[in-house]
Amino acid sequence: MVIFKHMNEWNIQSRASACEACHQPFADKQPLHTLLFDERAELRRMDVCQACWQNQFSEGARERKGFISHWQTVFAAPAPVVEPIQKDTAEMLLRKLIEQNDPQHAPAGFILAVMLERKRILKVKEQIVRDGRRVFIYEQPKTGDIFTVADPSLRLDQLEQVQRDVAQLLEHGLNPPAPQPVPEAAAAVEPTSPATEPETPEHSETASSSPAS
Repeated sequence: MVIFKHMNEWNIQSRASACEACHQPFADKQPLHTLLFDERAELRRMDVCQACWQNQFSEGARERKGFISHWQTVFAAPAPVVEPIQKDTAEMLLRKLIEQNDPQHAPAGFILAVMLERKRILKVKEQIVRDGRRVFIYEQPKTGDIFTVADPSLRLDQLEQVQRDVAQLLEHGLNPPAPQPVPEAAAAVEPTSPATEPETPEHSETASSSPAS
């Protein structure tokens, strides 16, 4: 476990479309190498092709300033754009939470990352410590994106509420529908007077009898 400080604890970094050393575009299914470096306030990733890795980085990479980690992966060409789905998936929701960077959603974001790890959608590539807190670096293998997620150190008695929050976010997203306003007619019902028996006309015996002959 490596200890670093002054790092942004919530972050997403996308995989490069070309080698940062020779600037040649990556082809679909081409092997490449990803390196992580600590640069003061944030992590910086570097994606290089196999040839540049062998020629420039394979020897002495760990001795470079700020080096944290390295792994090999395969470039995947971006998938065609599809119609957006109405309901957020766990991964889409995690991306939105990280982009929003709202501390109140940090526990929910951490639980989502753990869920995605268990489903093998995200993979832990590195674990570092900042000011006594664990920070996990996940990779989405299909897109190559790197997710930096801090551990909020949840207590057992907090898990149930956080899980409810996650379920609520997955169901309604970050902007849940506003409650329907009560119609004015129903909200301001005028008091009604006590019910009274309808008046009935009086019937006299003469009115109901036959006329005299």
